[in-house]
Amino acid sequence: MAPAVQLDHVSKAYEQKVAVHDLNLQIEAGSMFGLLGPNGAGKTSSIRMMVGITLPDSGTVSLFGRTFTRESLKKVGYLPEERGLYRKMKVVDQLLFMGQLHGLTAEAAARRSHAWCERLNILDAAQSKTEELSKGMQQKIQFIVTLLHDPELIIMDEPFAGLDPVNATLLQDTLLDLKKAGRAILFSTHRMDQAEKLCDEICLIHRGVAVLSGKMREVKSRYERNRVIIGFEGDNGFLNHAAIAEYKEYPGHAEILLKEHGDAQALLRAAEQRAKIYRFELVEPSLEEIFIQTVGEKVDA
Repeated sequence: MAPAVQLDHVSKAYEQKVAVHDLNLQIEAGSMFGLLGPNGAGKTSSIRMMVGITLPDSGTVSLFGRTFTRESLKKVGYLPEERGLYRKMKVVDQLLFMGQLHGLTAEAAARRSHAWCERLNILDAAQSKTEELSKGMQQKIQFIVTLLHDPELIIMDEPFAGLDPVNATLLQDTLLDLKKAGRAILFSTHRMDQAEKLCDEICLIHRGVAVLSGKMREVKSRYERNRVIIGFEGDNGFLNHAAIAEYKEYPGHAEILLKEHGDAQALLRAAEQRAKIYRFELVEPSLEEIFIQTVGEKVDA
């Protein structure tokens, strides 16, 4: 089966600024792909080329195994970073209108709108005008608009922006269900923690260039497990151990970075001699830590 989307050596510049340089990626059906990087890295520019808003200066964009055409967009759902709802229109009317723009009959649009509103817990807001709703509620409506026509490829630019933790979890669970149903899903974010939890594969962009890409497990396996989380009660003198490069101490636990090839077992033995240990976990670096190691810059939270 052909990839849902494929970029081959794609580049894009605006005047003198290179937004994307020689980018390669592909996304398969039934997978979640994270396009990652700080604000201004080139994520949105890449997405706009995938959906035909802009054309690449060089390279090719393919959808479902064919070079990009407008016809291919019938199978694509796109949630842009800049939302586009009609503020004076009632939610139910807006969903019906958007559904019909995507080719649904009025009956099908009404049925699917009701089902999605029920699933995302916004049925009570269906008769309200968009401008009367919170930013998070508007975000869920835009999310429904993206999915009404049952697209095979779902592209979302910063989909969790403006959502509280409860609604962010609801949308995350929905995306995971869609992935299980065989949809290809790409979302961009500067939040590495979200991508780490959800994505099968990632491409990390910095200043328009892919600096790290691959399947999540493969990417993380390239880095040494040199972080220790230790929960303890008692004397913290073991934090001066020779294996430790640096640490942060919090009430009841410490997060430790070991020196290169630092002996975690020796650290555990030393800690047990001084304190009561109720957690000792050797962990991989987080995606944000990997990013910092790769490009030396802090990602905006």
